[in-house]
Amino acid sequence: MTEASHLGTVRTAYDTVAADYADLLRTELDTKPLDRAMLAAFAELVQASGGGPVADLGCGPGRVTAHLRALGVDPFGVDLSPEMVAVARREHPGLRFEVGSMTALDLPDGSLRGAVAWYSTVHTPPEVLPGVFAEIHRVLAPGGLLLLAFKAGDQVRHLERGYGHELSLDVYWLPPDRVAGLAERAGLAVEARLVREPDAQERPRSGQQAFLLARRPEQP
Repeated sequence: MTEASHLGTVRTAYDTVAADYADLLRTELDTKPLDRAMLAAFAELVQASGGGPVADLGCGPGRVTAHLRALGVDPFGVDLSPEMVAVARREHPGLRFEVGSMTALDLPDGSLRGAVAWYSTVHTPPEVLPGVFAEIHRVLAPGGLLLLAFKAGDQVRHLERGYGHELSLDVYWLPPDRVAGLAERAGLAVEARLVREPDAQERPRSGQQAFLLARRPEQP
């Protein structure tokens, strides 16, 4: 299968910045109580459904994967960037991390109780997102949950520098209603949304941040 053109660009960018990205964002969740609250609610709901494997899709250096483990779920990480996976394995040797793409996950149908895509769809062109949501729906078990974090807006920003490195990367800001609609058309039922303003660390370069919790229904 031919790889989508944007995947190579994203892989190259994150291979380049992997170590510095990990250092800069290592404690980011410490100052984001609403972000932690969404992760905690997701973890509680997964546990209430009986637990099971949870995939952190686009896991980067594994900070969210490790946070999920601390919340009592059974997570593993998947990332497009081999360098990010290498950093994650070094920093969190007790957790599993694999190279892979959200567009074609190497996972059996219905094998996950949950999936987290924490800002990992922000480099995905909107026309590719329906396939990503369909793939997540495929790997979720009936009743399985998806937690998505993304940038709320209606624009594309091109980055030529980030995390101390030159790179070339598009960042897509999408309206929450549009993202919710794409998830629903893939067969996921949206259960909750949160939109928050940028915090002091994110200003002035950032805008609203959005979070969406959706579930694969128990019955078709």
